[in-house]
Amino acid sequence: MAFFSHVSVCDGPNGYRVAGERISVKRAATEAILGSVIEKPLLQLHAAPRLEPFWIAVQRVIEAALPGSLVGLTLQHHPISPFIAKWSRPILDGSFDAKPIETYLNKHPRNRRFVRASDVFPERAMLRSDFYRKYMAPQKRCYAIGLFFWQRQRLLAIIVIMRTAKQGDFTPVQAKLLRHLYPHFETALRRLHVLERERAARTAFEGFLSRLPLPTMLLRWNLRLIYQNKAAREFCNLWAVGPELASVIKANQPVPAEILDRCRQLKKRWRRTSQWRTPRMILQQEVIHHSKWSFLRAILSMRQLSMGSLARPHFLIECEELRRPATPLPHLVRLTQREQQLSRLVCDGHSNQEIADKAGLSVAMVKKHLHSIFQKLEVPSRSRLIALMR
Repeated sequence: MAFFSHVSVCDGPNGYRVAGERISVKRAATEAILGSVIEKPLLQLHAAPRLEPFWIAVQRVIEAALPGSLVGLTLQHHPISPFIAKWSRPILDGSFDAKPIETYLNKHPRNRRFVRASDVFPERAMLRSDFYRKYMAPQKRCYAIGLFFWQRQRLLAIIVIMRTAKQGDFTPVQAKLLRHLYPHFETALRRLHVLERERAARTAFEGFLSRLPLPTMLLRWNLRLIYQNKAAREFCNLWAVGPELASVIKANQPVPAEILDRCRQLKKRWRRTSQWRTPRMILQQEVIHHSKWSFLRAILSMRQLSMGSLARPHFLIECEELRRPATPLPHLVRLTQREQQLSRLVCDGHSNQEIADKAGLSVAMVKKHLHSIFQKLEVPSRSRLIALMR
């Protein structure tokens, strides 16, 4: 489907008529050529399954429409400054004062999609702004426009296009072209958002399969329950009423309020922390014990598909009753495959040197693994580890 396939052209006394508007033969020919040039990049844009192909397609679409432009893509804004920024040319990454942009968006709620730099900053104020000094001046760019993409009140992404003084400011025709392109970018972004949410959920469910029958729950960013196995429902009941009543009361309790409150704290911490400083998969993790029955423990993890993900993190909650484990399985699943192997050798009564020989490791590496095992299972010694596993 060509980009200008919706435009009808017919003969007229003074050239061509497009949708009721007379245009010159030269302009009609230009639009026809542009339509054929931009068609392939648009198809690549709508077919992009992940962020990187999407970003490449965005650059190709802008290059076809406005050759020579510097293009940027920013993601995960809070509230307006980006966590993730990609640029078509090497450019300095760093934060800038976003207050002027926030102020402009609040004052112009009807113009939240297309924002020129000259709209936000008067001429002299723009030259003094952080955005100009960090992004425009080093690239010798004088004009910039941002395409803002929203999901209700949440800013999902911004596509930034910058031009030199020689190229000139965006003409009305170029601005109109960007408005035609906007729905294509928006549709591709929303599709990518849905795909990443589904992929993140599938990735988390794969983790569930390796942890059963450990009580496990998964919550969305808005703390809505996505998944809860039977063991987790029983654990919520145990957390709510205690060990004496849990066996006689039907397990239909909601997620404990203490756990939800801790999730909200993790959300606030995640918003304050730049993702360039966080691990790829596990962003934050905390352990919470019941205020009355300390043997009830929940481990909260924020998990995201990748740093450059449009979908926000999920909350993975793993629950344990430490008082009397019925089987060592809930504890083993918290360990890596190598740690499980070493734990079994410890339970068989082998020394560190014997474990090193059997596992093909150095004694120092065995001690390092054992230290990790003791931390994960919250045991102080080998004897406590053996007692826990049995």
